[in-house]
Amino acid sequence: MARSFLAVLASFAVLGCSRGEATRNEPPSPSAEAAPSPLATGARVPALTLTAHNGQVLELAKLGKPAVVYFYPKDDTPGCTIEAREIRDLWKEIQGTGAVVVGVSTDGQASHQAFAEKYELPFLLVPDEDHAIAKAFGVTINNGKAARVSFVLDASGRVTKVFPKVTPQGHGAELLAALSSAR
Repeated sequence: MARSFLAVLASFAVLGCSRGEATRNEPPSPSAEAAPSPLATGARVPALTLTAHNGQVLELAKLGKPAVVYFYPKDDTPGCTIEAREIRDLWKEIQGTGAVVVGVSTDGQASHQAFAEKYELPFLLVPDEDHAIAKAFGVTINNGKAARVSFVLDASGRVTKVFPKVTPQGHGAELLAALSSAR
């Protein structure tokens, strides 16, 4: 009994899995949806109208201000919570850049509302249950969850920086630096 428990525990430690959260080093599974490469630097943001967890509607291509669009696998999982809390903790500095922050996952509206409330997230969370936003940005879906990829946009709606393989710890600071250097 102890041996099988330790083997299971070790497999989770090796994979870095937590409640279904995809890791960046796992090969795509057979259930991964094929996606083109993520939007490249200089690409125009897709013309999408999004409805955030708080009911706010925004058109990414017409924001007229810098933005961060960050994709993450799942609300209220360890890595995703670290990433969201870091952005929250740097919120005043991020606001100083004039940027809008939009977190996107395949979770639904109710999940986003609960996640934002639980961690007092001051930025927008957008559901992508049909994977249309991920596909438009070229973000891979693996086992129904978006890969962890972030895009920094300028005020004209062009991609200025892509983070194709995000490590949650420290990513808030990376985003702030990218926003600050784009000004």
